[in-house]
Amino acid sequence: ALYRDEVVAGVGGGDTALQDAVFLTRFAQKVHLIHRRDAFRGVKILQEKVLTNDKIQVHWDTVVQKIEGDQSVRALSLKNVKTGQERTLPVSGVFVWAGITPNTNWLKDTVVLDERGFIITNAEMATNQKGIYAAGDVRSKLLRQISTAVGDGAIAAFACEQYLEHRKMG
Repeated sequence: ALYRDEVVAGVGGGDTALQDAVFLTRFAQKVHLIHRRDAFRGVKILQEKVLTNDKIQVHWDTVVQKIEGDQSVRALSLKNVKTGQERTLPVSGVFVWAGITPNTNWLKDTVVLDERGFIITNAEMATNQKGIYAAGDVRSKLLRQISTAVGDGAIAAFACEQYLEHRKMG
């Protein structure tokens, strides 16, 4: 696996950041989670998983000023937003989970979106509009990972095929 037994960093404090930080501990030696605020925005159960995981170190009130390295990531330049203290954090990789916004604005007058802009679907990946399906990370759902996106795609393709067959027959 990528970054196996290496030290990595993640940036963010929402559900995706918390989920993925915990996931990375399966492979990485250590995960530094950098968050610009003094509290997470993610759901409580994910916060607990992060805060009780010995392989995750949280850097509160901290922002990344610069990613250092020539051909690959070598370190992060960090700054504490409350104290102004700057420091360098050696890492082999960095994942940015902050500000994840789906590119769905162009659909706002076509299908129903949730308050964050994610597409609302049923279990068959169908939207509120007949014949329009959504799959992957643009959907309003709990978990956003490659495996769930692939599953969504398989379900959407099957449901869409059934829809088209039904239209052809009817």
